Amino acid sequence: MMWSEKYRPQNISEMVGNEDVRKQFLDWFEKWKKGVRPLLLVGPPGIGKTTMCILSGKQFGYDMISLNASDVRNKKNIQEILTPVLGNQTVLGTPMIFIDEVDGIHGRSDYGGVESLINILKEPTVPIVLAANNDSSDKMKKIKKAVKTIQVNSLPPELLKQHLEIILKKENAKINPERMMKLIIDSNGDIRSMINSAQALVSGFEPNTERTFESLNIEDSVNAFFKAKSLEEARVVLFSLRIDPREKINAFYSSIVSSNISKEQMQKSLQVISDADILYGKIMRTQNWRLLRYLDSILLSLYTKDSPVRYIQYNLSWQLLNRLRWDGAKLKVLSSIFAKKLHVSPSTFSTFFFPYILSMKKNNSIEFEFDDSVNELIEKEMQLISGTQTLKQNTSNNMGWLKITMKFEGKCIVCNKKIPVNEVGLWSKGVGVKHENCS
Repeated sequence: MMWSEKYRPQNISEMVGNEDVRKQFLDWFEKWKKGVRPLLLVGPPGIGKTTMCILSGKQFGYDMISLNASDVRNKKNIQEILTPVLGNQTVLGTPMIFIDEVDGIHGRSDYGGVESLINILKEPTVPIVLAANNDSSDKMKKIKKAVKTIQVNSLPPELLKQHLEIILKKENAKINPERMMKLIIDSNGDIRSMINSAQALVSGFEPNTERTFESLNIEDSVNAFFKAKSLEEARVVLFSLRIDPREKINAFYSSIVSSNISKEQMQKSLQVISDADILYGKIMRTQNWRLLRYLDSILLSLYTKDSPVRYIQYNLSWQLLNRLRWDGAKLKVLSSIFAKKLHVSPSTFSTFFFPYILSMKKNNSIEFEFDDSVNELIEKEMQLISGTQTLKQNTSNNMGWLKITMKFEGKCIVCNKKIPVNEVGLWSKGVGVKHENCS
């Protein structure tokens, strides 16, 4: 397990440094009511802005809807994504909005994005928190007029040293003093980067990186990788992206499956992602972190010159994500009612029983009486049934089971037997790998 995840704070009091900032942040949450000005956190990457927002939202019982600059680049996106959120209850409770790297809104493609965002910021109906690495641009100056700004500072070297020494002691690991100070100085106050670099050093893996790229966020790094003019430039970008391996794999996966590339290129790219996913699974099972050195070498195969792939945070459309949130609350209630009648869990009902009930309803083989809102939901679900086979056919290569040739030994999720190297297997993102003849 990555140390940055293993030692991630579980509540805001466990965070390191910026005590005054955390107090202001909690005060804002405690006093929030409709109309209170949104909050803008400004500071360099890796110092806890996102973590602070996640933990505070959890502490105060909000369903945090996390976005970044790519999600709110223009007026159309904002209307599709943010407008349904305002003033609604989601399946997980009262929503709050977190927009990370809001300073990344730039360029002609963002026409109308800033103005539409500012209109929402001026009349907030849910808590809204923005995060930015820099607030000096003209667009950020416009945004700042509608928000309360809190400056989040880089962590001082002495504090970073104390925190790293605690982690090293818990891991029974050592780094010589000179190398430790270089790690701390090179991190530029980025605690996440420091911890990941320390683990890489202890594990015996320290790739050559370029400082020019180490300051890039995930979106800019993935875009820089696919925009690279050469394989060597792509290699430098990839090796400089010091984040959790699972987060790195997910970033490339969501960007690829949401891109407009040929079927052949999609197949090839998903084969690479599956190889990386299986390797990471082996690392997690065996805790052999030295294998991590091979992960970037695998992902480097995703590079093709002049690739149209660009960073996308989610592998589902926002229209579908919003529907899952808002209709999800009704589905949850409906599933709970039926689950009690059938003496099964709500998840079992939703997965196995609900599709059959919908089919029977669609074929007029069963009758139910519901209120109008539930009837509307049932109609939507029945419409989806009609397109299910087409959907499966169109997405089976991208989102279902992918036939691959094993480059690393794997373990079948069905029979628990090993799948040797060079044998053909079936892989699915987030599920695992299985034998071709295992159902």
